[in-house]
Amino acid sequence: MPTLLTRQRWQLLTCLALLLALAAGIGLRAPTPPDEPRFVLAARAMVETGQWLLPHRGSELYAEKPPVFMWIQAATYQVIGNWNLAFLLPSLLAGLATLWLSWDLARRLWNRRIAWWAMLALASCLQFGLMAKRAQIDMVLVALTTLSLWALLRHLLERPNTRLLWVAGFAAGLGTVTKGVGFLPLLVLLPWALWRWKVQLRPGAALPRARSLLWLIPAFLLGTAVWLGPLGIALLNDPSPELQGYARELLFKQTGTRYANAWHHVQPAWYYLQVIATLWLPGSLLLPALLPGWWRRLRRGDSRYWLLLGWALLVLLFFTASPGKREVYIFPMLPALCVAAAPLLPGLLRRPGPRWLLLAYVLVLGAAALGIGAQLLGDGAWAHAQLARRGMPETLLPVLGAWLLGFGIVVLLLAAWLRQRRAGMLAVLTAVLLWNLHGWGLMPALGPYSSSSALMQQVGERIGPSAELGALAWREQNLLQADRPVTDFGFKRPWDEQWHDAGPWLAQAPHNRWLLVLEQAISPCVDRAQAVMIGSANRNRWWLVPGTAWNAACHAELSKDAAAGVDDGD
Repeated sequence: MPTLLTRQRWQLLTCLALLLALAAGIGLRAPTPPDEPRFVLAARAMVETGQWLLPHRGSELYAEKPPVFMWIQAATYQVIGNWNLAFLLPSLLAGLATLWLSWDLARRLWNRRIAWWAMLALASCLQFGLMAKRAQIDMVLVALTTLSLWALLRHLLERPNTRLLWVAGFAAGLGTVTKGVGFLPLLVLLPWALWRWKVQLRPGAALPRARSLLWLIPAFLLGTAVWLGPLGIALLNDPSPELQGYARELLFKQTGTRYANAWHHVQPAWYYLQVIATLWLPGSLLLPALLPGWWRRLRRGDSRYWLLLGWALLVLLFFTASPGKREVYIFPMLPALCVAAAPLLPGLLRRPGPRWLLLAYVLVLGAAALGIGAQLLGDGAWAHAQLARRGMPETLLPVLGAWLLGFGIVVLLLAAWLRQRRAGMLAVLTAVLLWNLHGWGLMPALGPYSSSSALMQQVGERIGPSAELGALAWREQNLLQADRPVTDFGFKRPWDEQWHDAGPWLAQAPHNRWLLVLEQAISPCVDRAQAVMIGSANRNRWWLVPGTAWNAACHAELSKDAAAGVDDGD
């Protein structure tokens, strides 16, 4: 009994430590690029206007992603009433849900001990922590794909259960209208069919009839109807070109065209190998040792490995086949691979080789933090140059340096104490410390500058409380952090076209209107002597143009390269 109580106490402390690490710093920072300000701007517009069906980015419809994630953020804000909390909470809850689903799936497929290995393996990987602490769609998507896979594997490997099929289909459908690829869990039916065909079942094993899987179809359609239903009704009732164009852009260009003929983020076929080697640390260090064990179990016909590993391989092949690649695309594979690795990890970490690899990872991470922290606290030219490029004050150097130095010292002390004999525990503790460093130290210090809140505060102070503000060639964080309503002239429109509307707008009230403009987009019709360089943010220089600086009689255009300047919004 004492042993059981001790184990339960340690498990409770582990869960609490992971929760606090993933939640560290929530509410202490504003949304930061590339994606966070875009989604929060659209969610805030939903709350303010009551128009929830069609997300807006300023005055334009935002047609790059479905609105489901923005709905979740807007609904969270209406419950909490604070955007700095509300915008991160969906990712945090989705991360915790993914940890639990991975734990429960491993428990059902093996046992409770293996379940803890699966959960801790997932929590230790860099990409999981990064996504759980960022307000991007991908963490919510992975929670939905993991839920769908959890339900499907239970139906296929435990016992037939129609209710689980409805959960699997609905989660896959909802994931599809959250970010296009939510259907991925359904691909597990392919390795299941191959396993069923090639491997003889053990006597007495229960296998659901293939016919029962037809319940996935109505469940999937019901999940997609959460968004496609209201959109379809709106299209029937409002045949306006703007709405029709929005639907075509999102349903066709941003899905099929984006996959088959990507126009950006084009990467070579081997791109995901480098993603696995870096963002899946420290787990990726153990992959060479895991592969032989996985292969032996596949040859024995173990259905659990056929489904988990076969599905992960299909996901990798699916995204590799597209010319457009981003590191987050293969993130849905990670929980399944951690579940598949969990039964092998106890034996693996009894070997000196894998333990030394994990220890080396921790030592390199700690030494890097120690070295960078010491340089920031010193008088390194590199650190000053980096801050200058981003328009950040040098007062950040001691703050960032102290946090990194402290993290490096603690990690190296832990490594000296636990050494390679407890390398698994050392990797988990390092991950917990890393996410605390990220949440309490680095992001709150960098937040005012990466979120443009410091820049927009300067803008508000410079133009005064009664002035009107416009924006041209703007970024989402500019509108989000402004202290007043901002008039914009489009986001994806070429800059020359924006000037055609911005110039007359300035001329209507030249003594009360100002325009925030990206440096590269300043028109030749602006008197530079009157314009004010207000600051830098996100490696861009921003200018304030007063209405009196606009020459209404001028008809000069931007240079050819600048006139075509747009933001792809990805």
